[in-house]
Amino acid sequence: MRIALAQLNFKIGAFKSNTQKIISAINSAKEQKTELIIFPELAISGYPPQDFLEFDSFISQCLKSLTKISEHCDSIAAIVGTPYFNPNTGGKKLYNSACFIYEKEIKQVIHKTLLPEYDIFDECRYFEPNFSFQLIDYKGFKIALTICEDIWNIYTPYYARSPMDVLIKQSPDVMINIAASPFSYAHDDQRELVLKRNVDRYKIPLIYVNHIGAQTEILYDGSSKVISKNGKIFNQLSSFKEDVFTLDFADLLIDHQKENIRQPEKNQLIHDALIMGIKDYFDKLNFTKAIMGLSGGIDSALTLVLLQRALGAENVKAFLLPSMYSSEHSVKDAVDLAEKISVPYDTIDIKSIYESFDSSLHPYFEGEDTGITEENLQSRIRAVLLMAMSNKFGYILINTSNKSELAVGYGTLYGDMCGGLSVLGDLYKTEVYELAKFINNKKEIIPWNTINKAPSAELKPNQKDSDSLPDYEILDKILINYIEKRKGFEELTTLGFDPVVVRKILNLVNHNEYKRYQSPPVLRVSDKAFGIGRRMPIVAKYSI
Repeated sequence: MRIALAQLNFKIGAFKSNTQKIISAINSAKEQKTELIIFPELAISGYPPQDFLEFDSFISQCLKSLTKISEHCDSIAAIVGTPYFNPNTGGKKLYNSACFIYEKEIKQVIHKTLLPEYDIFDECRYFEPNFSFQLIDYKGFKIALTICEDIWNIYTPYYARSPMDVLIKQSPDVMINIAASPFSYAHDDQRELVLKRNVDRYKIPLIYVNHIGAQTEILYDGSSKVISKNGKIFNQLSSFKEDVFTLDFADLLIDHQKENIRQPEKNQLIHDALIMGIKDYFDKLNFTKAIMGLSGGIDSALTLVLLQRALGAENVKAFLLPSMYSSEHSVKDAVDLAEKISVPYDTIDIKSIYESFDSSLHPYFEGEDTGITEENLQSRIRAVLLMAMSNKFGYILINTSNKSELAVGYGTLYGDMCGGLSVLGDLYKTEVYELAKFINNKKEIIPWNTINKAPSAELKPNQKDSDSLPDYEILDKILINYIEKRKGFEELTTLGFDPVVVRKILNLVNHNEYKRYQSPPVLRVSDKAFGIGRRMPIVAKYSI
């Protein structure tokens, strides 16, 4: 039996284009005499459809698309992920399902059993879990079909049962798992371990087909895999690209001695993920042009390079917005970068605008000390100017804040925190530097002066980030342990961090949740990003 894995990029609710993409892949597979083609979880609707699932008309559109797809499954069978109505009177009205289609008919519908409700997942909100387990019989082969989380209980046992423990008793020949497994730079190692543990436990090969593409902040890397019976990766599909791979079932039974896999290192993964995230955000919202403020600092420099690579220099516009506190070398670094990567730029000096604001506010501020209000005023002036350009010329403003700043509230609401998309919001400051150096690995793209100088917001004379924050090497280690690893005050001090510093940082994280709720969506590259996967109350009084 010839089997095709169709790792494709779907748009949520774009039934016409999703359906056509599936039909096109089916017809291409038929030309190659393929007998079974496999698509990812909820391929018809796109993943995650979220509250669109509450509309019957949305589900009806899914099923109409399924009917159209079925008409092309004559000499070929297809496994297609879709939401499906629950015919029973009890429970949720929907299943997360995989339809097995052959001879222009839906022969079988397999429902997802294990419904995740952690991090970015909220499937219990919409779907009824499966309680019935059957194999698919096709061409003399018995297929154990599962959906994403159904095979993960072998890694972290959140659930009381595992579908494969039931299905294996029916003597399947192969496991097939269709998935919408999100990217993080460490996640594919976990995935590989899960897949291999399943093969080792059940002693049959496994075919895994994952989504690819970005759905706002959630990124899907694809990296679909075929695991042979002896637990070796027979093939891994592309990361961050659509890919289709066809194999003969007999290949799965060979004891392969080496694995056909090339895993990029962390910075390459993050680079490619962010490029895909930017591209898909613009493509799926029908945006074409981006605008951003270019300060000469590391965050805006890295963001500009990523935008240029994702969208093309002709679709990016940079504005230099120096104030009386902007250093000459920062302005020069910004100009050098824009010219080096051919991004058009203009300069608007905000000194006179600031002086006008200052004059208007003087009667009300007279007698008050100059401080953070005046610093933030510069940032907000820049945001107003950038948004004016955005409105007038149709650019989307891109945010340049990093995760360290977002964590401790080191940013200005309605100022540098503005934007339609946060590109670096899931990268700590130290990771921003690492990625910048990675980009400069073969030749200088980002000026080395930008990378090597001390970071500063340049909102007052001789300002440095270290004036109000610990060095980023220390700060980021505390933040990673608190945000990603869930270590509290006592655990962090046990690790050797200064208790005074730890208390200050943890309180800053907790007390600045209100700011993060007003931030743009963040492209997720870690296991715990700010946004959809991290839920904290705004008004909590949890102090350390």
